[in-house]
Amino acid sequence: MTPRRVRSGSPWEESFGFARAVEAGDRVLVAGTTAFKGDVLYGEGDPYEQAKVAFTTALEAIAEFGLTPDSVIRTRMYLAHARDVDAAGRAHKELFDTVRPVTTLLVVEGFIDSRVLVSVEVEAYRGAVDS
Repeated sequence: MTPRRVRSGSPWEESFGFARAVEAGDRVLVAGTTAFKGDVLYGEGDPYEQAKVAFTTALEAIAEFGLTPDSVIRTRMYLAHARDVDAAGRAHKELFDTVRPVTTLLVVEGFIDSRVLVSVEVEAYRGAVDS
């Protein structure tokens, strides 16, 4: 089976040659996603808002494959600052509290654009919930 791909219009997808999400078998993997939509960064200076927008964009990508937040089995959050752990965690809890995916939270040195405070990744599994 050939993997299916979707794009989101990220300015980096074309220049770096990647897709927002790829379906391979029963899994959908979503690339690192920030709060950028096109050339606009949402939630500038607000890690909570950036996390919410980034996760929403990632969830929109899995929806292209007919999946919902209940299908999410793993998340990763990358933060520019340790001080933003609680804000990003609050956004994650609001979206995934009932789902309870495994998650990893890392503080990194920075992102391509210094205004980005949060980047997220999502993995979903088609068999995660009863159809």
